[in-house]
Amino acid sequence: MLARVFFRALGGAMVLLVSTAARAEEEAVPPPPPAAPYSVPWQLRPVVAPTVLRFDASTAFYEDVAGHGGTTVASVLTAAYRIPGTGPKTAGLSPLVRLAFVTDDPAPGNRARGGAVFVNPLVGAAYAVKLEHGFRLNVFFGATIPVGGGGGDSPDPGSQNTRIKGVNARAQLDNALFAVNDFTLVPGIGAAWVRGGFTVQVEATLLHLMRVRGDQAQPEASKTNFTTGMHVGYFVLPELSVGTELRYQRWINAPFAVERDASGASRDALTFAVGPRVHIKVGSVGWLRPGIAYQRALDKPLAAATPNYHVVQVDIPMFF
Repeated sequence: MLARVFFRALGGAMVLLVSTAARAEEEAVPPPPPAAPYSVPWQLRPVVAPTVLRFDASTAFYEDVAGHGGTTVASVLTAAYRIPGTGPKTAGLSPLVRLAFVTDDPAPGNRARGGAVFVNPLVGAAYAVKLEHGFRLNVFFGATIPVGGGGGDSPDPGSQNTRIKGVNARAQLDNALFAVNDFTLVPGIGAAWVRGGFTVQVEATLLHLMRVRGDQAQPEASKTNFTTGMHVGYFVLPELSVGTELRYQRWINAPFAVERDASGASRDALTFAVGPRVHIKVGSVGWLRPGIAYQRALDKPLAAATPNYHVVQVDIPMFF
């Protein structure tokens, strides 16, 4: 009887000892380091593959030759879904759709040229890859659906003027959205280094626009545009980052109106943006990352005395 009790006690002690040793071994293994925070760009494409719902509005203030002011608001809604199993977290395949809406309140004397218009939707997909040492790569391919307003053979003057102003409010980077007579193919590539609170990202995009309607109002059958940019961001605090962006766009095969511009100023545009962004954890749902940026052109035509653009962008992305 005493022997049975002794062996039971001995067995229980051994089980306790083994479980304690196993727990101590688990606790000795350090947890994996948290992912390096990523600074979301202002108008460049995210280099990650996100599931995101994003609304951003660019409010552009400009002047006419008499010094009277006007205002354009170009709003873009982007929805993307990362397909599970196509890559590790924040990487893989992410189809997306973008919808844009523009309003313009022109200077006094030109009120008839203002208005509100939906422009071309864009559909596409991005594939993001996580590399070693904080490097990331993203390839993108998209196309516009040429159903936007302000186009065709006899466009409404107000709608046409509004969607043209929308191009400038978006730093001439998203011109395919506003080229409502054209079907546009949009391939692009981006790369970034994300480490130690820093994000350094570069991007290049080619836009080939092919006219599918409005040949009476738009003489060129096709045109080709190139855009590129760099984003640099830094996390001052885990909840606060500051990001700046330098963007450049140039017509490779330009519209006829650009070809006729003897000054050459309308062939390309150089712009920058800078501003803060906050990062708010929303329970187990995801991250809300709202930000505000000031944008300005560094050369003509956007920085000329007319139209002298100043742009404020409010960006509200929700990453799931």
